[in-house]
Amino acid sequence: MARVTAPAASESRTHYWDWVSADEQPHHRYLVPVVLRALGPAAGRTLLDIGCGNGALTAKMAEAGFRAAGVDSEVSGIERARGGFPGIDFSLQDVSEPLPAELRDRFDVVVTAEVIEHLFLPRQLFARAREALAPDGVLVVTTPYHGYVKNLMIAAFNQFDEHVGALGDYCHIKFFSRKTLGEMARQCGFEPVRWDTAGRVPPIAASMVMTARLSPSSRPASPPPDREGSVVSIRP
Repeated sequence: MARVTAPAASESRTHYWDWVSADEQPHHRYLVPVVLRALGPAAGRTLLDIGCGNGALTAKMAEAGFRAAGVDSEVSGIERARGGFPGIDFSLQDVSEPLPAELRDRFDVVVTAEVIEHLFLPRQLFARAREALAPDGVLVVTTPYHGYVKNLMIAAFNQFDEHVGALGDYCHIKFFSRKTLGEMARQCGFEPVRWDTAGRVPPIAASMVMTARLSPSSRPASPPPDREGSVVSIRP
């Protein structure tokens, strides 16, 4: 595993995960193929991985042909990512802070894998994605799946405590269904266009994968033509 072990019973974390390697995470085995199918051919498209952690998933996207970059708020993750994958650009970036100019309006794809369920203010993640995406860009969000059958099985087999990780620090604090994740995406200017599941069979899937595009009202307007029909130049 790439993350440190849980703290002792008498301890509590005052910071988020400490990454100790650039190793692939167990959930990448079932997430990566589904994300790549949702995205289609890479063909040199640009991709930003928000919440990239140790960079292992970003590297998988780069291997598939995307021109990938990653951002994360944890110093240990960015250090491991830079050390493990020196050919990829990784930057420190808190999801609560606007993206710098060099990361705005330039990516064909934004991917954020198993991140949103950890955020107190998950709409900030959609705000960062909007800043990063080019007008016709695509957002892919993965998060643990919750639905009627799975919720019943968690209760029936007395797995609720383990599922929510009540004894852990910085565990999941948001539990999305397809309905609630889709509604939040729409509130934030995105329109879901595809849904997939990953891991196990769909009714009890480990994760769901939402693919969304910017809503027409959220896309930057094209500059108006001048009288000769050419595009007006807007100077900074």
